Amino acid sequence: TFLDKGNVNFPEEVLLGKALGAVYRTPKPTELKIELPKVNQDEIRIIIDSSDNGYLNPEIAFSLLEASGISVVKEVITSSVDEMLSKIEHFKYPLVMKVVGPLHKSDVHGVLLNVRSKEEVRFNFDKLMAIEGSIDVMVQEMLSGLELFIGVKKEPHFKHTILCGLGGVYIEVLKDVAAGLSPISKNEAKNMIASLKGYKIIKGARGQEGVDETTFVEVIQRLSALVEIAPEIIEMDINPLIGTQKHITAVDARIRIKK
Repeated sequence: TFLDKGNVNFPEEVLLGKALGAVYRTPKPTELKIELPKVNQDEIRIIIDSSDNGYLNPEIAFSLLEASGISVVKEVITSSVDEMLSKIEHFKYPLVMKVVGPLHKSDVHGVLLNVRSKEEVRFNFDKLMAIEGSIDVMVQEMLSGLELFIGVKKEPHFKHTILCGLGGVYIEVLKDVAAGLSPISKNEAKNMIASLKGYKIIKGARGQEGVDETTFVEVIQRLSALVEIAPEIIEMDINPLIGTQKHITAVDARIRIKK
């Protein structure tokens, strides 16, 4: 009866101590006036309004990122190997090839790295199209750098949660992720990045080049600007983002909308 009336109960002092510690460590409220980067609002709305509920296809997902000012890797998506070979004439090898259709590409061995010739493209194309559920094949220039992650989750009655962290196996194994509620201020984005356990890797550790933090902050803010304009986005994973001291580029994106 006590709890049903909305009261809070701590059955032992250890739990009360943990709760008080969590309150103490809670950061100060963010700024009331948050300035987000300018994005192409008209283009974003056109893409969202013309799309159906569910996961967007990769081309449309990348179009949303481009309209938000987030750099994306050069890619071609097609179900014709001859069309693919003609369109990648000016791509730099090595390439990455991915199956389009299955939701989790790695689970079906649908990601092939270090493709170094037209002959390999043709051979791998048939291999990927043979995977159950395959509808197209995507080919991209293979970028080098640190794998990063940003994402979005939408819970009922709350604003969008913006997530960031190290990408690739780091997020799958270490679960090292920072979160904040949109809109995300510049200072909040900086604090999110600095709170990561892998922050030293982002800054550059043991002779490895780090990531341009200013650009990483901007990408987080641009993602926040995107969901402010398109609240229909209820789930998003951009993993990986390839980051260096010069650029941060989205390599793969999964976006789900619900109107």
